[in-house]
Amino acid sequence: MPWTTKIVAGERKRYDYPRWQFTNHSADIRELCCWALDLVGIPWRQSNTYVISVSTRAGVARLDELIGAKC
Repeated sequence: MPWTTKIVAGERKRYDYPRWQFTNHSADIRELCCWALDLVGIPWRQSNTYVISVSTRAGVARLDELIGAKC
């Protein structure tokens, strides 16, 4: 699970956060993924050339609801 650190009240704390990522080298397949995410109202972004990411809490929760939680 991805994580980050943040300084709170002078103390560094670690925060874990869920994220979904879809990787494919085919632009057509990535476009289908983005189209489907748009259909169900899930915000996404293209992290790099081949990766589509869903990292908002609401977006991750919706994908978990539709697909099932990642193990």
